[in-house]
Amino acid sequence: MDPDAIDAVERVPHGSSDNPDLIDFSANINPRIPTGVKAVYRDALQSSGTYPPDDYPEYRTAAADYVGCTPEEVIPTPGGLAAIRLTIETTVSAGDSVLVPFPSFGEYHREVRLQGATPEFVPHGRILETDPTDHALVIVCNPNNPTGDLYDADELRHYAEQCRDAGTTLLVDEAFLGFTDQESMAGQASVVVARSLTKLFGLPGLRAGFAVATGSGRNRLEIARRAWTLGTPAAAVGTYSMGCSEFITETRGRVLYERNRMCETLTASFDVHPSDAPFLLLDAGERDPDEIVRTARDRGVAVRDATTFRGLDSHIRVAVRLPDENDRLLDVLDDV
Repeated sequence: MDPDAIDAVERVPHGSSDNPDLIDFSANINPRIPTGVKAVYRDALQSSGTYPPDDYPEYRTAAADYVGCTPEEVIPTPGGLAAIRLTIETTVSAGDSVLVPFPSFGEYHREVRLQGATPEFVPHGRILETDPTDHALVIVCNPNNPTGDLYDADELRHYAEQCRDAGTTLLVDEAFLGFTDQESMAGQASVVVARSLTKLFGLPGLRAGFAVATGSGRNRLEIARRAWTLGTPAAAVGTYSMGCSEFITETRGRVLYERNRMCETLTASFDVHPSDAPFLLLDAGERDPDEIVRTARDRGVAVRDATTFRGLDSHIRVAVRLPDENDRLLDVLDDV
């Protein structure tokens, strides 16, 4: 991190509400967690009187099975964002340029700027058309947040080959890929994958995730990561959750069905962006998004003001939750 850049960088807004009286559609979190998680957590807490093994063998093996790579290629991190920061810190130097998609996750350009580097913004739908030459890093969010667009797998692999030929690292943020059937880019040469256990497993407060990389890039991440990256409960619950295949299958099916159902209703009042993710981006047109957010909150529902994303000025974003909760959201948004 470049100390001279820190004072010029601000924090970025995020969704989520800690108000227990609101149904939170502003953060894209699975409202369910795998059965058995609480027991795993309790057992792990009893073992937290000593440091965890710094090599995290069980966690690495579970992550490797989960995304399809080798355990040695897995770098444990306290959440997907930590994997993103670690990648940028070990790849980007002051003065470098980085291709950053927009509208997309705001932490990308913030982390690039903290390195004293320059984010070169590219429309997210055209990022795979860019020339990666002379850039230190290219960032892709798949599926993209907040639009929900899933990149074509063959096109993404082809672009990864272009990055490798150019000597440019490709960072693929797969925070929401677990909600789809698409294979991970984990294990591809010159690619760093960032994964989060926050979204799919409904555990944002646990702070568990990982990066996947190969070759010298993997070595740099492993050397630079902090010792005892994960607490014992986070490692144990993460290991357990990544093996819950029935939970993953059920979640994918439920989100697909509910997302399609929500789209059918919401198109009467909003321009709904097609999505492969557990959220929907809604264009409110001439209506004030801030007013929609306030009105929904007054009626017990939190939705995300998406105008905080670069390039959006009339949008809100809503998560896909459980059927009864989604019905409540649809009723509220039908009146705003």
